[in-house]
Amino acid sequence: MNTLLRNELVVLALVLIWIPGYAQLDPATDLQHAEMKSASRQQLIQTLETRETGSNFDIHYDRMDWTIDPAVNFIRGTVTTHFTALATLDRLAFDFNSGMTIDSIRYHGIRLNNYEQSEAQTLEIGLPGMITSGQPDSISISYHGVPTGGGFGYWVQSNHQGTPIIWTLSEPYGASSWWPCKQDLSDKIDSMDILVTTPNAYRVASNGLLMDVTPVSDTMSRHHWQTHYPIASYLVALGITDYAAYSDYVPVPGGDDIEVLNYVYPENLNSAINQTSQVVPVMQLYNELFGLYPFALEKYGHAQFGWGGGMEHQTMTFAYNFSFLLVSHELAHQWFGDKVTCGSWQDIWLNEGFATYCEGLCYEHGLGTQDWQQWLTGKIGSVTSAPGGSVFVTDTSSVNRIFDGRLTYNKGAMLLHMLRWKLGEEAFFGGIRAYLSDPELAYGFARTDNLKQHLEATSGQDLTDFFQQWYYGEGYPSYHISWDQSSDLLHLTVAQSTSSVATAFFSMPLQILLHGIDRDTMVIIQHAFSGQEFAIPLDFTVTGMDIDPNHWLISANNTVTQQTSALQIDPEKTAIRIFPNPVTSILYFTTPGISGLTYTISDVAGKQMKQGALPGSTLYSVPVTELPQGFYVLRIAFSNVVLSQKFIKVN
Repeated sequence: MNTLLRNELVVLALVLIWIPGYAQLDPATDLQHAEMKSASRQQLIQTLETRETGSNFDIHYDRMDWTIDPAVNFIRGTVTTHFTALATLDRLAFDFNSGMTIDSIRYHGIRLNNYEQSEAQTLEIGLPGMITSGQPDSISISYHGVPTGGGFGYWVQSNHQGTPIIWTLSEPYGASSWWPCKQDLSDKIDSMDILVTTPNAYRVASNGLLMDVTPVSDTMSRHHWQTHYPIASYLVALGITDYAAYSDYVPVPGGDDIEVLNYVYPENLNSAINQTSQVVPVMQLYNELFGLYPFALEKYGHAQFGWGGGMEHQTMTFAYNFSFLLVSHELAHQWFGDKVTCGSWQDIWLNEGFATYCEGLCYEHGLGTQDWQQWLTGKIGSVTSAPGGSVFVTDTSSVNRIFDGRLTYNKGAMLLHMLRWKLGEEAFFGGIRAYLSDPELAYGFARTDNLKQHLEATSGQDLTDFFQQWYYGEGYPSYHISWDQSSDLLHLTVAQSTSSVATAFFSMPLQILLHGIDRDTMVIIQHAFSGQEFAIPLDFTVTGMDIDPNHWLISANNTVTQQTSALQIDPEKTAIRIFPNPVTSILYFTTPGISGLTYTISDVAGKQMKQGALPGSTLYSVPVTELPQGFYVLRIAFSNVVLSQKFIKVN
């Protein structure tokens, strides 16, 4: 991949990698696209949403004992897995790279020879007897080889300024490329010991706490990492090179400071020291908003690696550099993605949408250098740059779709922002904290419905329609307001068109800023259907208005049309009110509200383009997407009267 063009572009939670095709996008979008984790264009994906490898046993503990020299693209080691049978079984199946060579499989001290490595990237092991449901047991798999499987970093041997490095990045489907595991989103490993023997010149970065470094020969040392927090297989990681090490510390009122252990390239030590400390106020903010850092008894950390972005490996983020965007995004994943992990790649927004929104929360609270409203504008612009797409991932076999920057990251973040607007501060943040602390979810897995239930409980609101429209639905709304003012009442007609036929309407409270000669007033309306009318008492004359001025909603192509009083000019000229004008997709118009009306739309040459009957309402909508760009005339006919108005169609 090309190197990053701008350091600030590196930030998506998992791993942002600078991809040339996204060069025209804003930094945050680059970050998200870059974070396409370890996707592989060639990889065999038998999506883990449906495969059943390991579904009949529950892993409690793994001991990994590897020998790795970063100067040699090779791994040798033994993984011992302790588990409990969930059903009576006589076979075990692990996700594992079929290109690796099995040296031995030992069970109760016996070497097993009844095993099969399949092209589906599984290792099936026949046991000498039955294991009954509920029985604890263990098995050891020794192997060696060169990890393969493609991706942006499942396993990479590279160098920095000539010094060798090996690093891993297993999300979403890459852990099995270098160790035998259960690569699912239903079973976390309760605890792990990770032992890596490597030449003395190198340090090993991994999960949890570094227990010790023990010499095993004149030239080799064993690095022992240990974690007692449950961990998903894709969050297990190794980085091995000649790291320089130092720590930052996050003060915790009434508690012990939290160590932030930094492993950085020696050539970047001075610049890294100046940047990694940015994590201190960010963690303090997240501690306040979401509860104490979830792995406080161990550590947080950064390890530098060669991919243009970052990956939120549990307790130790791997990072290309230490820009504020990257630091804030990846740290947020320790709550959203690591403590509570999406229970399906369909729900990856529970990881990425939250981490992206946390970037914005930092800006809102005065951290970093970006303006909060500009950040929101950029996210809305990204989401509305294309007409369709849901936050819900419909195809988990496509890694590009799972980590779609526009939908998973930006629309996911804005979905949270809209929930905050709809529910209010207390209910929104209270619901998030309840979600994170739920004993059924904490240090486990969650689906979108779990979040929905907690937000409903704290707010008392039914969010079924919201999630149906904004999470499962596609596209976004455009608001079209027609208004006039008589005496002390402001009359609004609020219509809505949508960018995708997949979702007919988006129901949300809508903020409107009313401008007067000497004052402004904010009003909030509950927009429940297109064409809804409102009469708002006012004691000043309105001169104009802005839709959603504080950027709470995903919307675009909004229009505001002031209607001239019918008492001031010929009523036959104003009996039809057209909006928006110019129009791109849906033309709205009002009529006298009597039955027996018909309409026609003609071009300037008089050629009739559309026609139809109008049953007698006062507001109508007519799709005009198919009309070529140009000038048109709408005519309404009833009895012997024909009313007309001109409008412009634009693409």
